[in-house]
Amino acid sequence: MLKRIITPLLMVLAFAVSAQAAELKMDCNAIYGATNFHSQGAKLFADKVAEYTSGSVQITVHPGGSLGFKGPELLKTVKDGTLPMSDILMGVVSGSDQVFGISSMPLLAKDYAEAKKLYAAAKPYYEKACKKWNQKMLYAAPWPPSGLFTKKPLKTVADFKGLKTRTYDKNGAELLRATGASPMSLPWGELYSALQTGLANSVLTSAVSGKDGKFWETLKYFNNINYAFPLNMMVINKDYWDAMNPKQQEAMLKAAAEVEAYQWEQSAKSNAEALKIIAEKGIVISEPSKEINEMLHKESKLMLENTMKNAKKGFKSVIKAYEK
Repeated sequence: MLKRIITPLLMVLAFAVSAQAAELKMDCNAIYGATNFHSQGAKLFADKVAEYTSGSVQITVHPGGSLGFKGPELLKTVKDGTLPMSDILMGVVSGSDQVFGISSMPLLAKDYAEAKKLYAAAKPYYEKACKKWNQKMLYAAPWPPSGLFTKKPLKTVADFKGLKTRTYDKNGAELLRATGASPMSLPWGELYSALQTGLANSVLTSAVSGKDGKFWETLKYFNNINYAFPLNMMVINKDYWDAMNPKQQEAMLKAAAEVEAYQWEQSAKSNAEALKIIAEKGIVISEPSKEINEMLHKESKLMLENTMKNAKKGFKSVIKAYEK
């Protein structure tokens, strides 16, 4: 009787060991177009994983959201294993866990050094939040600082009234609403036509996105308000992660660390290149006036204070650690 029980168990264990050593192939959803530095980072990551695992882990990157998944549903889609891997703009999924909105809190980090300090404080909480959603965060990298693309110049606080601004998450919407603008949520694929028809007349985003979206065809000005350095993260479904053997996992983490460091550098380089290109295409680039700068800092401070009043423990811990 015991032999009858042990034999099937041994067969199951043998199959498990075999599966652990077998090749693993995964699709990776990349939200942005193939020329965007985040999508290029995902491709670099896939190449490094293939190299460091001697080809035993193969990742196929699908840029431009071509797999059909782009927005707030991404966490759930990776959790269920519908997508083995995806890059995700954290702010878009902040409704799933408050900590994902930290990097897009307005005017919290004023440069890349502060953005990196904020990331270091928040990383353990990002990893914990991902674990709750049955996934592992592999790396994260920032977008260049967000500014405002507009049809008319922003010279005074009064100029914010009448702005119909496409924002990328609820933090941006809250700040723009406080300035007197009218924020709106639009899929990236619908934005160009919205700008053409006047449904939207401004966009809160980076110079890189302005370059990718050819905003010079519909907008004229870019005010570098240095709103935030929002993070994109690369995640993998936990079941897929657990299916890899320790050497494969170690190789993937090695690739992730290298790509993360590289992507932080690429973010700054991409920003400089994009600013040059949009200027050459006719976009007028400016810094915020003293009046606008003071208003934005006042509203941002008030927004953080109000958020902290009802914030969860993890969010509060990150902000307190960052502000030390």
